[in-house]
Amino acid sequence: MAKRNTGRRGTRKRRPPSQPRRDGATAVADSSADDPVQGGSATARGAPARPRRERRPSDSSAGSSSYRDPGSFGERPQSLWHPLPLSELLILVGAIGTVVGIRRGVSHGGPVLIAGVAAVVIGTVEVSLREHLSGYRSHTIMLALLPVIVLHSVVVLAVAAATTVPPLLNVAMLAVDVAVFAFLYKLLRARFLDARRERVFLAKRG
Repeated sequence: MAKRNTGRRGTRKRRPPSQPRRDGATAVADSSADDPVQGGSATARGAPARPRRERRPSDSSAGSSSYRDPGSFGERPQSLWHPLPLSELLILVGAIGTVVGIRRGVSHGGPVLIAGVAAVVIGTVEVSLREHLSGYRSHTIMLALLPVIVLHSVVVLAVAAATTVPPLLNVAMLAVDVAVFAFLYKLLRARFLDARRERVFLAKRG
């Protein structure tokens, strides 16, 4: 009996070990790993995606739409007759009158020339004084120089209407002009700095 059982066992053939069952997820992973179009290697597919960087508008593109004077701060102060641009229109009409008066000549276009220059001066002084006193932009030199020019011109024309202007008068008036200009410059500069500090304080507070 022992020999018979031994012989039968020896004649049996061993079956090859069954291969492990491959599920669908493993098959898809292998196929995607072999296919470079679908997923490439498993390491590349498993790597985290890089976050996209948001494009921020550059300073040049943001500031190209509107021009701002580097000496100004905040918003331009409005006039009492806003939204009517009266001063700007006065400057424009005065400039046109000045050009017309120059083309006609002093003899024919004298009144038009004087009216045009006066309109330009009035409009320019109003805009400059409004911006200066509000601390928006400084016009210290121009605002201090205009009264000096007016004073010098009035004195010289008054003397010339009565008698011949002596040469020493211009020298004396030059010293007066410097003193008046220095006084007005100091006064206007201090007024502008106070208004600018107040404007900056209100901007930070708001």
